[in-house]
Amino acid sequence: RSIMKSFVFYLLLLAGILSLHSCYYDKEELLYGTPNAPCTDTTTSASYTQQVVPIFQQFCYSCHSGGFPSGGITMGTHAADKAIGQNGKLYGSVSYGAGYSPMPKGMSKMTSCQIATIKKWIDNGMPNN
Repeated sequence: RSIMKSFVFYLLLLAGILSLHSCYYDKEELLYGTPNAPCTDTTTSASYTQQVVPIFQQFCYSCHSGGFPSGGITMGTHAADKAIGQNGKLYGSVSYGAGYSPMPKGMSKMTSCQIATIKKWIDNGMPNN
């Protein structure tokens, strides 16, 4: 009889733990932003150090830096980031352009505002500002 009580106790404990875990959920739009939400940034330029680098740190540098960068594409310095901005691969990939490998791989697409920030930086000549 005590074995049955112990079994029921542990079964209820397990059910309680699982029910608490199953109540947890994330709202993707709160964590990552809404991909097609309108941008509120009305500036005509983007700062490399203040705006662009944080986006690259979040989405790009973990795979595209170090001794063996993914796809052989190295990022992480202004010169390297500017080079892929100049050849069109950066914007083509982050905007999911036809003929480009969509980036970031294995993650959600950047928000339209993040992509617009990168585009502003590219369109303004990719300054090291």
